[in-house]
Amino acid sequence: MAEKKARVAVLVSGGGTNLQAILDAQRAGVIRSGEVVLVISNKADAYALERARLAGVETLTVLRGECGGQEAFERAVAQALEERQIDLIVLAGFMAILSRWFTDRFAGKIINVHPSLIPSFCGAGFYGLRVHEAALRKGVKVTGATVHFVNEIPDGGEIIMQKAVRVLPGDTPERLQKRVMRQAEWKILPQAVETLCARMKEE
Repeated sequence: MAEKKARVAVLVSGGGTNLQAILDAQRAGVIRSGEVVLVISNKADAYALERARLAGVETLTVLRGECGGQEAFERAVAQALEERQIDLIVLAGFMAILSRWFTDRFAGKIINVHPSLIPSFCGAGFYGLRVHEAALRKGVKVTGATVHFVNEIPDGGEIIMQKAVRVLPGDTPERLQKRVMRQAEWKILPQAVETLCARMKEE
């Protein structure tokens, strides 16, 4: 009989490079204790949806405007997750702030990857290239990425895993962003997924 795996949902808004890192890690056997069974996007044109379809993963688009506001949007997403008995929710480039109602409902089950070493360059307003622009303005020599649990405070949940990345002379925000993704985000996010899924199986 096949070994039971934790059921993972990934929430996305854009290109889905972090989703791809998870799917690749799953194929490579880095993620053995969990399986991505659902990808939800809040953007109808997110390329991440195509990545999911190519991998044979169920996709769902939930648009806040069509739902009639944030509360209805969160309830629709929560219902989809609960109907599919999702064990772990991964925010991978998901450009929406979730309310306390949602984070409390799935407490200890939502994780996010942030492109800095929290507590540096994090919180409200720090996302995408803004994080790397701030790091370069400050002149730090080391940056990186953090996987953390999600609560109602942006980037405020408990840290699960971090990986440092050197800032090099002549870096632009775009160049630094790519290096942080390659050397940190795409490595520690799949590792964190496997660690948490393995822990869930033991509970």
